[in-house]
Amino acid sequence: MAGAAPLKMALYQKRVDEALRRYFPKPGPYADRVHRAMEYSLFAGGKRLRPILCLLACRAVGGRWPAALPAACALEYIHTYSLIHDDLPALDNDDFRRGKPTCHKKFGQATAILAGDALLTEAFALLSRRDVMKTVPPEKRIAVIREIARAAGIQGMVAGQEADLKGEKKKVAVPFLNFIHQHKTGALIAAAVVCGGILGGGQAGALRALRQFGQRIGLAFQIKDDLLNVEGQAHLMGKGIGTDARRKKATYPALFGLEGSRKAAERLLTQANQALSPFGPRAIPLMEVGCYVLTRDR
Repeated sequence: MAGAAPLKMALYQKRVDEALRRYFPKPGPYADRVHRAMEYSLFAGGKRLRPILCLLACRAVGGRWPAALPAACALEYIHTYSLIHDDLPALDNDDFRRGKPTCHKKFGQATAILAGDALLTEAFALLSRRDVMKTVPPEKRIAVIREIARAAGIQGMVAGQEADLKGEKKKVAVPFLNFIHQHKTGALIAAAVVCGGILGGGQAGALRALRQFGQRIGLAFQIKDDLLNVEGQAHLMGKGIGTDARRKKATYPALFGLEGSRKAAERLLTQANQALSPFGPRAIPLMEVGCYVLTRDR
């Protein structure tokens, strides 16, 4: 199963990239620099994990994946905005992202802030466009907007980022560490899966199962990120390694060590796959992405 995931990932990455190009807004008057900064970060070569999970969840409940493409792209807009802001000197102060200078290093801090703001806003503009969401009933469109907004805001990523800052240079308890990971990273991943289920016509029970899968995969993804920051290779990661330890961030390896962290991630993957049991063979692509989450090298 793990061996099949990269090929399928590449196929869906291509579909997502084509849609991102199609939906990406045109520059307005005097906003060409911000537009270039948005484009630079959005098309810097990301994994497109969140959009892919959205499309595959749509398929898992029996829906047609093209119906989920606009939401998938909106999720990538928000993820990219979060990376731009996360890299800023006031937060993680990173110089490189995906092997390229970070947005603020390329365009300056002011433009990077504006580019992130614009991507966040454009995500919801895309979700509200009747022409690209014409096959989605209004109540489902509202449910998707609510789900993504909750994951991106004070109940999701923003809360996780704030907790991450509070946890620096402190010895934190496991529940606090899990809160950071589940909100800063896991919330948007879970939202991607749930939104795919909504757009595919999934009922309440199916959506609950998808949320459980997404929450566990989201936490496993961040644990793997923690591990790669310790034992990854900078030329593959496209950014510095060892930065978490230098900043004394709250991470799984800091609390549990490398082996303990790997075992925790594997347990989460097992639990995530168990949550998908009601879907039968239709869930296999989601399981393959789960395997990719733990076997990736970047």
